[in-house]
Amino acid sequence: MTDTPTNAELVASLVRLLTVEKRAADVFAGRPQQDGIGRVFGGQVLAQALQAAQASVTDGKSAHSLHAYFLRGGREGAPIEYRIARDFDGRSFANRRVVASQEDEHGMPVPILNLTASFQLAEDGLEHSDSPMPDVPQPEDLRPDMEQRREIAAAWGDRLSEQQRRLMLRPRPIEMRTCDALHWMSREPREPRAHTWFRVCAPIIGADDTPDLHRAIITYASDYTLLGTSALPHGLSWMRNELVGASLDHAIWFHREARADEWLLYATDAPWSGGGRGFNRGRIFNRAGELVASVAQEGMMRKRVKR
Repeated sequence: MTDTPTNAELVASLVRLLTVEKRAADVFAGRPQQDGIGRVFGGQVLAQALQAAQASVTDGKSAHSLHAYFLRGGREGAPIEYRIARDFDGRSFANRRVVASQEDEHGMPVPILNLTASFQLAEDGLEHSDSPMPDVPQPEDLRPDMEQRREIAAAWGDRLSEQQRRLMLRPRPIEMRTCDALHWMSREPREPRAHTWFRVCAPIIGADDTPDLHRAIITYASDYTLLGTSALPHGLSWMRNELVGASLDHAIWFHREARADEWLLYATDAPWSGGGRGFNRGRIFNRAGELVASVAQEGMMRKRVKR
């Protein structure tokens, strides 16, 4: 039995995970999750692809949006290669395409994600915001999600498979505090809206403390809770094996700089589901109530057929 990592160790591990290694001109490698136990978390591939794109833009421009399609599920524990195409470099904007690939069982590279990111040189411009921050409890008034996970795992006992238990209790570098009932617990259909505070569980300091890294971590965290929002009106849960699902695409617009080691509110809603898919939107606010990013995702969502 291994010792539980400290918060600082968890965050250092996340920083290493999201630090891509240059292998050749416009070719980068993403580190694998060390304790891989299943399919690669989509947020990891998104964040590593963004980091690869950001590493190829060196003239002061910052990422303001990304659009990605998940093509196949990746395998945890295996490295991922990121190849960059420099589609555009202008005075104010730049564009990069990234193909993430992983070797299959025959050693052949297979694409698992396509991502396009757009970059802009900072400038002043007309400003307005018509997206007020929801009125929700502050993070200090909420219990950490991990505390609730431990209680649920103890209460469910052997109704959880060993893999479900490991996934539920695996220490996470992202601390989350949910304002509502946890997505996957309630059987009661409810409004397709959810609110969760999140931040990395220890400060980011030193040379790693860059805006690029904070954008990558926010990208990583943006894949949490989002698809589950479209399941809320149906009272069904992935954890209870009632649904089959996977992210199909993901888009983020970065509106202003934000720190991932300070509390951010993720407000999600799902205006539609049908045809085996669910459409979800997210807004990310800082503690000052400013909108720092917007997110959209469509995912496959099917009711599991019992055999």
